Amino acid sequence: MQLSDHKAIVRLGIPIAIGQLGVIIMGFADTMMLGRYSTDALAAASFVNSVFNLGIFMLSGYGYGLTPLVASCYGRGRLRRAGGLLKEALLANLLVGLLITALLVGALCALPWFGQPTSLLPLIRLYFLPMLVSMVFVALFNALRQFTDGITDTAVGMWVMLIGNACNIVGNYLLIYGVGPFPELGLLGAGLSTLLARMLMPLLLFSLLIGRSRYRPYLLGFMAQRLHAKAVRQVHKMSMPIALQMGMESGCFTVSGIMAGWIGATDLASFQVMVTIGTLGFLLYYSFGSGVSIRMAAFYGQHNWEKVKQVARAGRDIMLLMAFISSCIIAFFGRELAGCFTTDPAVLALCVSLLPPLVLYQLGDTLQVCYSNTLRATGHVQSVMWIAFVSYVVVNIPMSYLLAFTFGLGSKGLFLAFSCGLFTAGALFFVRFRSTLRASMLETRAG
Repeated sequence: MQLSDHKAIVRLGIPIAIGQLGVIIMGFADTMMLGRYSTDALAAASFVNSVFNLGIFMLSGYGYGLTPLVASCYGRGRLRRAGGLLKEALLANLLVGLLITALLVGALCALPWFGQPTSLLPLIRLYFLPMLVSMVFVALFNALRQFTDGITDTAVGMWVMLIGNACNIVGNYLLIYGVGPFPELGLLGAGLSTLLARMLMPLLLFSLLIGRSRYRPYLLGFMAQRLHAKAVRQVHKMSMPIALQMGMESGCFTVSGIMAGWIGATDLASFQVMVTIGTLGFLLYYSFGSGVSIRMAAFYGQHNWEKVKQVARAGRDIMLLMAFISSCIIAFFGRELAGCFTTDPAVLALCVSLLPPLVLYQLGDTLQVCYSNTLRATGHVQSVMWIAFVSYVVVNIPMSYLLAFTFGLGSKGLFLAFSCGLFTAGALFFVRFRSTLRASMLETRAG
């Protein structure tokens, strides 16, 4: 077995994975500090994060639409055009970020209708506002980072994310507990720290793009590119289906988080802890999935079908290994991980009972990440959106309610439903990728 594609994907994916590891550590730190501050703060943050994760994942998916476009230009030496794409993508991402912010304002106004414990509503509103302001900065950073990933400079985004996450962790410690001259702001301090970190990251990344000589060809293309609706629509056409796919996937977690609140504050707090632990695998899978997409896009554009197949197989192998490692960590150290986030005996006991279903859905998560990224590399993103609709809206969300409430499984039912949606998505993405590749090969031979 040739390992060149495995090595190339790992080389592209490791910097992304390290950056995502910073996100995991930040999530762990946030949850740990809030859990030790108070169970109510942890529960309120769980609800707000569940709502905002929907918007954040949609913005991340929207940013992913730029990567294969830039990677294609980079592979053909069209560096100025790649810089022009960045300018178009920044405008498109900014507009979508503003739209999602407006929708979240509506969610804030409708907060009493979500059925959350009344005692948590003041805390939820307090945390909601700084997170709301941060969304535009998330959108801008995503576009900049996907540009640097697309030109295979994945280490730049990694370092910027690590710096931003480190600042967030320090800010949390200072502002949640009120260390030294800083006031004790509790949950509001966590929100303000996140806002400041998200403002820093796009500013730092854009400064690097302007200041480093190696980016000069891209900067010339950026400056020369005139913005017009047709060009922005091209980026939007590629980006929006991916945004909707990731939004629907994240929407399952958002809806499940709301359902956890219907059960009680203890279930809501434990849901936050377990979802945070679950990101250990998910963000790593997406890192190497991005490596698959970047590498495959170049070979797909060259009509090198054998290499396309090899990259798909290599990506599958790598991510199955990552799923095995994640599952072992959760299975053997899950209790200790949960204990880092809370000292509440009831929350901890519930977390331990949720470890088996959390392990179960790792394999389904791996498969759907792998084959959704292969489809993105081919540019056939419309099918990604519809498969996500079937898997997450038609299958996952109804199963969450049935298992949690109709069959009385509570929080365990919410996590079992994730497996139903993720395995469905993985199977459908795989079948669609095979049929797309077969059709492309036949079209090339006919031409």
